[in-house]
Amino acid sequence: MGTLFGTDGIRGRANLHPITCEVALKTGRAVGLLTVETGYGAVVIGKDPRISGDMLESALAAGIASVGVDALLAGVIPTPGVAYLSSLLDGVGAGIVISASHNPYYDNGIKIFSRGGIKLSDTQEEAIESYIMGAEIVPRGNVGKISMISDGLELYSSFLLGKFPFKKLDSKLKIVIDASNGAASRICTMVFNHLLFDVQFIHVTPNGININDNCGSQHTLELKNRVLKEKADIGLAFDGDADRLIAIDERGNQITGDRLLAICAKFAKEKNRLKSNILVTTTMSNIGLSRALESLGIVHLKSDVGDRKVLEEMGRSGATMGGEDSGHMIFLEDHTTGDGMLSALKLLEVMVETGKSLSDLASIMVVYPQILMNVEVDASRPDFTKIAPIVHTIRRIEEQLADKGRVLIRYSGTQPLLRVMVEGPDKDLTREYCQEICRVIKENIVPE
Repeated sequence: MGTLFGTDGIRGRANLHPITCEVALKTGRAVGLLTVETGYGAVVIGKDPRISGDMLESALAAGIASVGVDALLAGVIPTPGVAYLSSLLDGVGAGIVISASHNPYYDNGIKIFSRGGIKLSDTQEEAIESYIMGAEIVPRGNVGKISMISDGLELYSSFLLGKFPFKKLDSKLKIVIDASNGAASRICTMVFNHLLFDVQFIHVTPNGININDNCGSQHTLELKNRVLKEKADIGLAFDGDADRLIAIDERGNQITGDRLLAICAKFAKEKNRLKSNILVTTTMSNIGLSRALESLGIVHLKSDVGDRKVLEEMGRSGATMGGEDSGHMIFLEDHTTGDGMLSALKLLEVMVETGKSLSDLASIMVVYPQILMNVEVDASRPDFTKIAPIVHTIRRIEEQLADKGRVLIRYSGTQPLLRVMVEGPDKDLTREYCQEICRVIKENIVPE
């Protein structure tokens, strides 16, 4: 793998390498050339509302047009909306999303889908990176057009509502939705409309710099308070590009991806819709999920971290449902990628069909205390498995946890951070173990 692509595209501080106009221009050209090679003539570009999005959109579109490919601008739209349009529109060979997901406004990123709304393989990313990092591409021949897609949100919202089996509900669920001042801010009012739900919206007024600012899937306190105040049935929180979902139950408890997946997998199994009887999650999933699935007779497969890795394992195993505790959930029979609003509709379907509260549904899984801490490390990413004090500390803690917990340590795919996760039966003890490992890492891997 090269140096530009992380676990989810290219990401960094906007206007600093690699999130610059120069890199965006070259990325546009590279995606355009690969589009031509696969026999297509257009690329869809979507973005979240952060302030640097327009600048990067202009550079990407210019790069695409400079190699004779049309750039179709979808404007502010969720990441899975771009994936959908990439599979729907004639002549489109790729989709590009300008977003840094749940990161602060001053970051941004470039994600790429191939035709059909499929995330790129490692080989495809390497090919694009070789274009970007290689010799200058000299544009020749025809120049592509740059135009707007005027009905992108309407097409995508119709697609989502087509996946919800109810056109009218006799008894409306009371919902509060937090759009994180992000890409879902407009479309969420179209999908979760007043004809179907008794709904209130918060954080739906993006201004370029308030995306993810104490709101959305990463910051659910305000949503929790609103759910309790309004006596709502559920709160739904999306991240900046709306590809993940976190829920709040009627008691104010946060329900993350693992429990949401357990709820949906159980329901799908009961309805004979869980293909291959498999759920795929990552190595970061809670031990409680594995035990819940075992009790349900559902096979639990684990992939490396990242929704792309989950998708790869789903493809190998034949599974149609998978995701991460972070709230990325994939329903392959409905969409090609993780989709926060689709996941919300799936969850609401379970609540309507069963007549059960979210807290009742979520009780299917006991969540083991899980502490996750980040340690800033040397950008060279030294191999911590070869540093004796770190190895010895990890081994000792794993022995103390035995079969009642685990330790998982990995480098971030987008930042110079070592992520330390410890899971165990007691929260205070689990936190102590995690802090001890972090201390040893800091003592032995010093940032530059």
